[in-house]
Amino acid sequence: MNYTQIKVTCDTKDLDTVSAVMSMIDNGLMIEDYSDINETFKDVYADLIDDTLIEADKSHAAVSVFISEERNPEEALYFIRERIAADKLDCDVKIINVSDEDWANSWKKYYHPIKVGERVVIVPAWEKYEKKDNELTLIMDPGMAFGAGTHETTRLVMTQIEKYIKPGCTVLDVGTGSGILSIAASLLGASSVNAYDIDPTAVRIARENAEINKCGNIKVGVSDLLSGVECKEYDLICANIVADIIIRMSKDLRKFSHDGTVFIASGILTERREEVLEAMKKTPFVFISEEEENGWCVLIFRCGLR
Repeated sequence: MNYTQIKVTCDTKDLDTVSAVMSMIDNGLMIEDYSDINETFKDVYADLIDDTLIEADKSHAAVSVFISEERNPEEALYFIRERIAADKLDCDVKIINVSDEDWANSWKKYYHPIKVGERVVIVPAWEKYEKKDNELTLIMDPGMAFGAGTHETTRLVMTQIEKYIKPGCTVLDVGTGSGILSIAASLLGASSVNAYDIDPTAVRIARENAEINKCGNIKVGVSDLLSGVECKEYDLICANIVADIIIRMSKDLRKFSHDGTVFIASGILTERREEVLEAMKKTPFVFISEEEENGWCVLIFRCGLR
């Protein structure tokens, strides 16, 4: 079986954070950290330690995850890049044993039309699909941004958007990635969608995907969480990010909400569920429902019910 290795090199002080991000992809991590190896260590384990380890860079560490050929390495790669950018970490992300030329197109074999929820069918830009009655086709080319509809977190939040969206409502998409959630909201009847991402590349790709889908009511911009978001009251807010960032932004959500605003939070590992719920208890948002899939969960809240 063939594997794709995604290796992230970081400052040693950021190792725990990077490891946490990588563990969201797979628990089988390879960690290279030589910061504890010194001359004393060599004296004790002289027969076991190679001199190259003693001389290795102690200021940096590396974390690798290995993606089997049955899985989609592109989703993992861009999830990692987006999370690292969101945490403002200075890291080097490499793909091992795959040439840039092959990588540019080989990941496309993992994408085929997929139906999410009752109506939306995500169709890769290079595929043909004949839609059925009542279906909405969402054309997607993720490029260098996370979000093509195959990851559990994306499917979970898209299903909830379809459930809670109302014709003519306004939507805020925080951490838009490829723009897939914003496009789904637009196709499902939102009057306007404001989408933001910290990564300028993701912003560009989200704009391109919005144009492909003829969603002229989507406005895309760069923002670090909510800092650069247009300040108005939205009817629905969605964030497919990670637990730590959702917790961090929770205290500012009220500025962009009114009584009745629905907040859909995804990208949360089930073991982090309680932490997010505790953080949201300090806000005007009340927990109303949740869904789980393969160790991930989406939590839904409504503002102003207390």
